[in-house]
Amino acid sequence: MNFNHPKYYINRDLSWIEFNWRVLEEALDNSLPLLERVKFLSIFCTNLDEFYMIRISGLKEQVSLNLLNIGIDGLSPIDTLKRVEEKVRPMLKTFMKCYQNDIIPQLKEEGIEILNYDQLTNSEKEYLKIYFDKEIFPVLTPLAFDPGRPFPHISNLSLNLAVLIEKPNGERHFARIKVPKILPRFVNIDLIQKKYKPGTPINGKVRLTYLEQIIQANLPNLFPKMKVLESYKFRVTRDTDIEIQEDEADDLLKIIEENIKQRRFGAVVRLEVECDLPIEIKKLLLKNLEIDESSLHIMNGPLGMGDLMSLQDLPFQKLKIQPFYPIVPKIFEEEEDIFTAIKKNDILISHPYHAFLPVIDFIKKASEDPNVLAIKQTLYRVGPNSPIIESLIEAAENGKQVAVLVELKARFDEENNIHWARRLEKVGVHVVYGLVGLKTHCKVALVVRREKDELRRYVHLGTGNYNTQTAKMYTDLGFFTCDEDLAADASELFNYLTGYSQHDNYREMFVAPINMRERLTEFIEREIESHKRHGNGKLIFKMNSLTDPKMIKMLYKASTEGVKVELLVRGMCMLKPQLKELSENINVTSIVGRFLEHSRIFYFHNNNNPTIYIGSADLMERNLNRRVEVLFPVKKENLKKFIMDNIINLQLKDNFNARYLLPDGTYEMIESKNGQEIIDSQNLQIQTTADFPSWETADNSS
Repeated sequence: MNFNHPKYYINRDLSWIEFNWRVLEEALDNSLPLLERVKFLSIFCTNLDEFYMIRISGLKEQVSLNLLNIGIDGLSPIDTLKRVEEKVRPMLKTFMKCYQNDIIPQLKEEGIEILNYDQLTNSEKEYLKIYFDKEIFPVLTPLAFDPGRPFPHISNLSLNLAVLIEKPNGERHFARIKVPKILPRFVNIDLIQKKYKPGTPINGKVRLTYLEQIIQANLPNLFPKMKVLESYKFRVTRDTDIEIQEDEADDLLKIIEENIKQRRFGAVVRLEVECDLPIEIKKLLLKNLEIDESSLHIMNGPLGMGDLMSLQDLPFQKLKIQPFYPIVPKIFEEEEDIFTAIKKNDILISHPYHAFLPVIDFIKKASEDPNVLAIKQTLYRVGPNSPIIESLIEAAENGKQVAVLVELKARFDEENNIHWARRLEKVGVHVVYGLVGLKTHCKVALVVRREKDELRRYVHLGTGNYNTQTAKMYTDLGFFTCDEDLAADASELFNYLTGYSQHDNYREMFVAPINMRERLTEFIEREIESHKRHGNGKLIFKMNSLTDPKMIKMLYKASTEGVKVELLVRGMCMLKPQLKELSENINVTSIVGRFLEHSRIFYFHNNNNPTIYIGSADLMERNLNRRVEVLFPVKKENLKKFIMDNIINLQLKDNFNARYLLPDGTYEMIESKNGQEIIDSQNLQIQTTADFPSWETADNSS
């Protein structure tokens, strides 16, 4: 059968749009707490910003260079751009309708009022005028546009005011004012009144207005002796995808620093304006930003609503999802130290249901333990105020050999990672920035410890970053072991990352781009052959995205041979399920929900002798070809049982957050039928993870 026909593939970017629609659907869900819905509105907007900065900018660049390559889905870049806009524009209308007609009225009922400036009383406006004069005015910089002053640079994702002014002689001019990001977007009216009129009572309600509207109301202060005719809001999105010629770079860190600076000058890929913007100003903006109307989004409401995330800080706990407290597995409390615990058992922890503390403690104890000789670790997205970094610094100061790969090319974390790389280098840590042409995305930490007359290696492997913040919001798996084969593989991996090792014969790990694609292909082929003999072939893969054509073809092949394939794919999926005689044995389920599903799990039934691999890789071309990724086996039967019972089987039964992918690329909500038990897999994992005894039971089976 020919698996190459375009009708068998969903366009990658259209699939991503469907993912962001699922995020928006969470905001539309009245069963969720109100501020949880607001959170999803914010995520929808920030997701869309990044999509335009990276994916749309890339498609537009291909069009401008006449690189009209047809994808495996049969669409050219021009076709894709057109279809994306056809899908995005109705979504934006749905977003705004939800925000204005649903969220704002419900917030008001609950004591959170978001008001337009013209709805305020004269007294309130007077206090906001004081606030403007004292705290807003000093940080504003009006920029004129006339023959002596060129059109001002409009920075990426900035909210701006286009102001039309008239001089005393009747001349009209355009000026731009940037709404400062250093001030709150939603200004608390009552707190401002209390600040400038001490003793003003606050009744427990919150009343907010928009920063940009306060500025608009006070524009005459910025243009004395001139007449402000009108002002309108607009927002620009630029191409921020850094292109680095690594093979020509003498110093990768300096090259990336320079490219970060150039980001702010990337080509404009989207202009958002409010709906009543006059044609003259619209034409002026389009001309000077060098775009056409295909890049224009006309919004019937406020712009840049990723800022809605700030409402999460409001003290209205009843409007938020019920908090829960991650647990620390008992084995870490029962043993004298973390190394003793790991020596007794392989330990699997499931974030965010399990606390990230054992991972922090692993590096912390290694930095303090006089018997630890060396620590090696990969860092991709670390986050601010990282306790991991502090422990690595402490380890170096304690005289241990510390080698860290800091991936400078982690998108939008480059500046943060440069900062950490320099801090580590200052205390003598051996810092490497990655391999030429590859991003290092795997999550590995190796500790070498002297015990009696021998050295023992302890390893942490994970599906998620060494980041204390995302560990509270993303579902991920972490794995501690001193298994000799995995430890040896980890040592070989670090030699590959830090030196010139060409090692390609890993004992247990699948390592991209060295052998991962080949090994996964072998295991799928093995499952096909097993099915031919025993008739019970089954594959279950959980990942963030499935876009690699070769792996999709392998899954199609497995399906045509009768193997049952269950896919849990949170985001993009280019595979079409349930096509007759091709993928009728394949189901694709997507779960968004409270937590970002981030763990990657690959299950091969293997005639009732299951093999399970977990790790950092999605089935995408970039992961398999252009990143250093690691998948590793879970060998202990109790840990396999934990993964299947507490994650895989639970999510396959989900009828609360889950959606099925249909052959046309859209998704259908899975709803519980009358009388059927409601299964919210993420909520059930909160309840059941604490009780599962896999880390307490010694199990030497493999």
